[in-house]
This record gives sequence, C-alpha cells and structure tokens, in this order.
Amino acid sequence: MTSYSYRQSSATSSFGGLGGGSVRFSAGGAFRAPSIHGGSGGRGVSVSSARFVSSSSSGGYGGGYGGGYAGALAGSDGLLAGNEKLTMQNLNDRLASYLEKVRALEQANGDLEVKIRDWYQKQGPGPARDYSHYFKTIEDLRDKILGATIENSKIVLQIDNARLAADDFRTKFETEQALRLSVEADINGLRRVLDELTLARTDLELQIEGLKEELAYLKKNHEEEMKEFSNRVVGQVNVEMDATPGVDLTRVLAEMREQYEAMAEKNRREAEEWFNKKIEELNKEVISSTALIQTSKTEITELRRTLQGLEIELQSQLSTKAGLENSLAETECRYALQLQQIQGLIGSIEAQLSELRSEMECQNQEYKMLLDIKTRLEQEIATYRSLLEGQDAKLTGFATGGNVTHSATITASTTISSSGSSNGPTRRTLESSRS
Repeated sequence: MTSYSYRQSSATSSFGGLGGGSVRFSAGGAFRAPSIHGGSGGRGVSVSSARFVSSSSSGGYGGGYGGGYAGALAGSDGLLAGNEKLTMQNLNDRLASYLEKVRALEQANGDLEVKIRDWYQKQGPGPARDYSHYFKTIEDLRDKILGATIENSKIVLQIDNARLAADDFRTKFETEQALRLSVEADINGLRRVLDELTLARTDLELQIEGLKEELAYLKKNHEEEMKEFSNRVVGQVNVEMDATPGVDLTRVLAEMREQYEAMAEKNRREAEEWFNKKIEELNKEVISSTALIQTSKTEITELRRTLQGLEIELQSQLSTKAGLENSLAETECRYALQLQQIQGLIGSIEAQLSELRSEMECQNQEYKMLLDIKTRLEQEIATYRSLLEGQDAKLTGFATGGNVTHSATITASTTISSSGSSNGPTRRTLESSRS
C-alpha cells in the first residue's frame, strides 16, 4: 500500500493589538462531514471530523487575532482524490467567513466601547457651576419678600382694627338703641300721664260746665220766682216778719266755681311741674350719659390708636427679629464654614510647621555635627601645621649641617559616614626615615 503525505500551511495574519490565535487542521484517512462549533469567552472555533481536529484560538476583547492552519494528510492513493480539495476549499471558505465575522464583531465592539465612553462622559459629573452672580438677585428677592410680608402683616392688622372698630360701633349702636328705647318708653309714660291729666281736666271742665248750666238754671228759676212773688205782693199789705235770711246761691256757686278753678289750676301746675321736673331729670341724665359716652368713646379711640401703634410696632419688631435671626443663622453658617476652612488651614500650617521644625532640628543636629567636625579638623590642621613647621625647622637644620636627607610622610585619614558621624577614630601617622 502506498502512503502519501500532504502539508499545506496558510499565511498567518494578525490584526489588533495584543494576543493572537492560530488554527491548525490535521487530517488522516478518510474525511467525514465536518462540524464547526464556537466557544464563548476565548473567541475560539473548533472544526472536527472523524480524523480532523482543530485547535482553539484564544484572544481578548482588546487584543488581536491571528489565524493560520496547517494540514497533514496521510493515506493511500485513493484518499488524494478531488474530495480532499473540495473539503479543504470548504474549510478555507468557512475560515474566511469566520474571520470576517470576527472583524465585524471587533468593529462592533469598538463602536460599543466608544458609545460607552461617550455615555460615561455625558453622565459624569459636570464642572461646578458658579452661582455667585445669583446671590444679589436672591438677596433682592428676599428683601422684597420681607417687605411684602410686613405689608401683609400691616394689612391684616388694619383689617383686624377695622373689625374691632365695627364691633365697637355695633356695640355703641346697640347701647344707643337701648337708651333710645328707654327714653321712648319714658316719653310714652309721660304722654300717658299727660293724657290722664287731660282727661281729668276735661272731666273738671265738664263738671264746671254742668255747674254753670245748673247755676244759670237756678238763676233763671230764682228770677221767675222773684217776678211771681213780686206780682203777688203788689196790692197786698206789707207784713213784716222776722225770719232767717235765705241762702245766697250766687255767692255759693261763685265760691264753688272759684274752688274748682283753684283745684284745676293747682292740678295743672302740679302736673306741669312734675312733667318739667321729669323732663329736666331725663335731660340731665341724657347729657351726663352723652358726656360719659363721649369720654368713653374718646378713651376707646385713644386706646385703639395706642393698641394699633403697639401692634404695628410689635409686627415690625417681630419682622426685624425674624430678619435678624435669619441673618444670624446665615452669618453663623458662613462663619462656621470660614472657621472650618481656617481650622483646616491651621491644621495644614501646623503640619508644615511640625515638618519644618523637624527639618530644622535635623539641620541643627547636622550643623552641630559639622561644626564639631570642623572644630576637630581645624584642631588637627593646627596640629599638623605645628608638626610640619617643626619638621621643616628640623629639616632646615639638617640640610645646613651635612649630607643627611630627611623625608617625612604625613598621612591623615578621616572616615565619615553618610549621616555625618565618624565611624572610627581618626588615624594620624607620622613616618620619618633617614637615608
């Protein structure tokens, strides 16, 4: 049996940023109808048949994709027919369509990311607005509201005062009406008394008229009797007899008339005096009541004016108090915010001062350390200078005295740590040799 192997590789393509993927196809023996299924998350696809396995390709949402495949075919001469080419072409077409879908999904993913970014930018907190230019308008409106409140309070106070005045006038009207009714009742009583007196006077006048008629009748009878008597006496003898004198009816009637007229006049005067006295008493009571009412009315008016002034002053004081309380609350709030800011500033300044104090202490320590080192070095330099001067003097003396050569080597080493402190003692070595 003859075996033949076929390997085909496709050019790898990469797009995107990071990551990559590969697709590998391997086949052996007879091919079956392939099946393709995709996996979620890894952006992978596997194509499998009876002897065909495709490895998954992996990648990220922000990465790129790479594709390639390599196929290995092994089998007999019968397996290298046209079915193999058709299958490979089908697989290549499916891979190309899959890559196109991947590109479309990547593009859609990019569009979604742009939209999400734009949405977050739109939904994010905007810049802080400056409302300082509205403060003056707010203050003006607040002043207008306060003025309108005061005017409203004044109007309400005026309405209450008008209501109280109406109640007072109603009470006065009822009082005056009751007084008028009582006066009318008194007048009606006096009229009844006057009517009774008039009736009594009429009765007396009727009695007087009756008495006058009776007197006239008696006079007439007396005259007639006197005429008859005189006629009888004519021609007769005068006989004088002593008898009691007769009653003078005229005089009696005149006396009765005078008595009745005196009684009528007395009753009339008494009734007139009583009526005038009652009228004077009522007039005095009316005058005193009118004066008292006028005085009370004046006092009530003054008290009402005082009450109105006090109520207006109370309303103004209450409005002033409310305004002052509001301004006090605003001032306290503003001062509390300023105090909080100042306390924060003081805290930051204190922290800076503590840092500066610590830095100054460190610098002071370093300065003292460096000053100490400087002092030591100056002392060492002075010592070295004195030694060198003494050695130079000795060398000069030796040079003038002979062929002796002196050499002096002075080595000074000072080891200082990075913090400025000395790690070990200072070594000073003086070596001299003679040759």
